[in-house]
Amino acid sequence: MSEQEHGPEQTESLTDRSETFDVILRQRLSRRAFLKGSAAAALPVLLAACGEEATSPPPPPPPPTAPAAPPTPMATSVPIPTTPPAATNPPAATNTPAATNTPEPAAVGAFEPIQPRPTTEDALAVPAGYTTTVLLRWGDPLTADAPDFAVDAQTADAQSKQFGYNCDMVAFFPLPIGSNASDHGVLAVNHEYTNPELMFRDFNPDAGPTQEQVDIQLAAHGVSFVEIQRGADGTWTYVRESPYNRRITATTQIEVTGPAAGHPLLETGDDFAAQSVLGTLNNCAGGWTPWGTYCTAEENFHQYFANLDTVTDEALRAMHERYGLPAGVSQYQWEKFYRRFDLAQVPNEPNRFGWVVEIDPYTAGSAPKKRTALGRFRHEAVTFVVAPDNRVVVYSGDDERFEYVYKFVTEGTFTPGNREANMSLLDAGTLYVARFDNDGTGVWMPLVFGEGPLTAENGFESQADVVIKTRLAADALGATRMDRPEDMETNPVNKKVYLMLTNNTRREEGDTNGANPRANNETGHVIELTEAGDDPSATTFTWEIFLICGNPSDESTYFAGYDKTRVSPISCPDNCTFDNHGNLWIATDGQAGTIGYNDALHMIPVEGPERGHVQQFFSSVAGSETCGPLFTSDNTSLFVAVQHPGEGGNFAEPVSTWPDGTVPPRPSVVVIQKEGGLPIV
Repeated sequence: MSEQEHGPEQTESLTDRSETFDVILRQRLSRRAFLKGSAAAALPVLLAACGEEATSPPPPPPPPTAPAAPPTPMATSVPIPTTPPAATNPPAATNTPAATNTPEPAAVGAFEPIQPRPTTEDALAVPAGYTTTVLLRWGDPLTADAPDFAVDAQTADAQSKQFGYNCDMVAFFPLPIGSNASDHGVLAVNHEYTNPELMFRDFNPDAGPTQEQVDIQLAAHGVSFVEIQRGADGTWTYVRESPYNRRITATTQIEVTGPAAGHPLLETGDDFAAQSVLGTLNNCAGGWTPWGTYCTAEENFHQYFANLDTVTDEALRAMHERYGLPAGVSQYQWEKFYRRFDLAQVPNEPNRFGWVVEIDPYTAGSAPKKRTALGRFRHEAVTFVVAPDNRVVVYSGDDERFEYVYKFVTEGTFTPGNREANMSLLDAGTLYVARFDNDGTGVWMPLVFGEGPLTAENGFESQADVVIKTRLAADALGATRMDRPEDMETNPVNKKVYLMLTNNTRREEGDTNGANPRANNETGHVIELTEAGDDPSATTFTWEIFLICGNPSDESTYFAGYDKTRVSPISCPDNCTFDNHGNLWIATDGQAGTIGYNDALHMIPVEGPERGHVQQFFSSVAGSETCGPLFTSDNTSLFVAVQHPGEGGNFAEPVSTWPDGTVPPRPSVVVIQKEGGLPIV
């Protein structure tokens, strides 16, 4: 979600940030990158210009030029899977020893980078030789009894059987189960939030929603599971009446597991046992497990609750304030019709959100589970990798200004070939929060009851308290406050971890640090993190700045030392993925308001002479953001979610009519393919 949609800024004092941007950059930008001639020559200018605030988007840069070297030949070795692994096997990219030979070079020059598109352009753009196809639209019927979408005949019952709104994270689960198929599977897509001003012809923002509009929005949240297949001609379609098709919504019964299950802070008048929750909200990004389940991340749940000012319990109120709940009316005003969204009536209900939800895509009717051991915060992404000792490691960011980076390491170990034995791994383990030191090292600090300040004297009575109050526990440990940490994923080729930091316009000059070196960081940056010994379960790491995003004509930007005259502009990195060569692909959220272009998808090599060469591959439509990029394991299909097309307009005055040229615009998942069925790169 864009920055303005996030809750109130935290007001706690920020310490240890006296160093200026130029000193920090001299200390922490990659030494190997600055040894490259172009970067070394630019350093004095870069340091002199940093921290200046642009009052309007800078002019477009010159068109990116193709590399002088000929394109690298395509890999002939077996590709490294980047899609969810077969449910009965360990993920080949993460559960095998690191290769001893040099990885296959990035496929640089496989496409001609496209020019960024103005914010008024309402059409998708990809390089020559590639095609885009809309696979699933908001409202597409998924079951035999679901009606076709009709904007003026919407009902909650219909929406509960149709593809949800504002698609975000995309995952592909091969069929049959246990295979590594790239042409048949279950597509899992979560649905972050709703735009009633775009969904309903008669929505009145002054009066607020009607109950029918609220009920439709509740059904439009959650997750869609849809069987899809690629035909002999290469065309992807979805199977309308598949037994795998399923909707999880904001009214689906969901089990609570792990340390917080049964805790009094999760009790309500409807659930005194604190063992189940009605629905999942604001699902933003997510991930998939090595045993073939889908995990969706609850992010900005605070927007749905109202009337914090009525809470009289001081400790509960302080916790709600730390999570940004509003004093009065909520953003969505659902409390007008449902008491659980009104803190005056159900003050514990918000504690039942902000979790990771695990769902089995292969088993119809299986109960979703909120895995509380992974902590409670505004989860952006939840990505998995298997450590050398077969413990499973889960990375996640807390997507708000000045919040933290987390990982979870399971207590038990992953058992290849025994899916059932792995199904409860996420209920026990150690949750960590990151401290980034200015010398380029870092520590994963355990959030464990009874250790350090996490004791009864400081308000923590159990591990359940720690995970329910994760932000407060991380505060107590002195974790590093980051610039909106979002997606965080392990590169299957070089084993490094890439952290997207979307932006932070509220960071002031005196609040910078090594890992967040730019004040008024409106365009964001990317950190490359190396776990000690390339072991994701390690408790120490090293890190360096990989990108400082923005328009390359802005001298404060940095592209791993690559020649800035040859890169595409990029702003507000959000979601990421990797192709089989290990190239990093970054989807953006916020380019329109920062550098004046539609949001996009970019490819960036991370190794070799092309390291840092940002190349725009895809441009989205007016008012939208780009989400959930995902390759099939053979790299021949690339799924991208187009979220909130037309945001900024309304039903009467639309700024987008994508994808069908009609009102309302419809959030959709598209498939990108290369002509001839060749790999994308």
